[in-house]
Amino acid sequence: MKITRRGLLATVALAAPALLLARTGFAASGTLKAAIVMPGAITDHGWSQSGYEAMGVVTEKLGIETAYSEKVTQPDHVEVLSDYARRGFTHVIGHGGEFQDAIDRVAARFTDTRFIVTNGLHAADNVSTADFYFSQPAYVLGFLAGRLSKSGKVGLIQAQKFKFTNDTLAGFEAGFKVARPDGAVFATWTGDWDDVAKGKEAALNQIAQGADIIWPTMDSATQGALQAVREKGVKAFGLYYDAITKWPDIMLQSSILDVKSLIVALLTTARDEGLTGKNYRYDFNSPDVVRLGTFASEIPADTAAEVASLMSRIKSGQLVIEPA
Repeated sequence: MKITRRGLLATVALAAPALLLARTGFAASGTLKAAIVMPGAITDHGWSQSGYEAMGVVTEKLGIETAYSEKVTQPDHVEVLSDYARRGFTHVIGHGGEFQDAIDRVAARFTDTRFIVTNGLHAADNVSTADFYFSQPAYVLGFLAGRLSKSGKVGLIQAQKFKFTNDTLAGFEAGFKVARPDGAVFATWTGDWDDVAKGKEAALNQIAQGADIIWPTMDSATQGALQAVREKGVKAFGLYYDAITKWPDIMLQSSILDVKSLIVALLTTARDEGLTGKNYRYDFNSPDVVRLGTFASEIPADTAAEVASLMSRIKSGQLVIEPA
């Protein structure tokens, strides 16, 4: 194990013997070792926990040695990423767009390392990015919210403004307005991914304004928002996993952005053919990675059928949801 200068723990997972590669697109044949650097805790029930769990799948199914660092704040990005490169990890993942600047700096120094930015903004020779087509599921959930809201007012709660959160808001609003042209979408930015109290406060404020469906999209802070939804007797959407399994009394549907499957798919490609300096984007046509969850039993069959038709049009390219 390793402790960084700010006390951040990096744990190397036990792995089966690593596989020999015949990689194309980057570097030469060798042993693939992958590390992930995460902004949050591995118990956040969201983004960072999904990244951590993905590395367990990679270790078990692909036989790749893996490591992780959790709760890595911005001042430590360069140090932690560089340390993995120095230690011979061939693939180093900055888990979130906030790692882009640090990876740009580190990649220029460690040209034999493949760096990956999830939700990254731009690729380079030894930098790959990977993301979800956020606008697609956001549009569909917005449409569903418009069909189901009794008050005509719904809320989206996010932590910070950057590309994927802007895309999520734009898609959600666009879908909602198709179903409910006279309705209103409340957008709240909490400034914090993990503060449960702030998440709850944001949801309570939206509910006080009349919102009867809330979509919280933070990490640990989402738990606070969902507690408020439950206390006030309104409804919610989930993110990343099929949230009806944990919140069956309040959950209507979920946008499953399967972070685990995205990372496993990326590292499978790295093992089998190599990654190149481009963006790897996953959408509804990659259902292992991007899909909807379970419809609540209260959702009318004709509404569920409308959503299925909408998704078919998106997958076929008949309906294109433009990013923000």
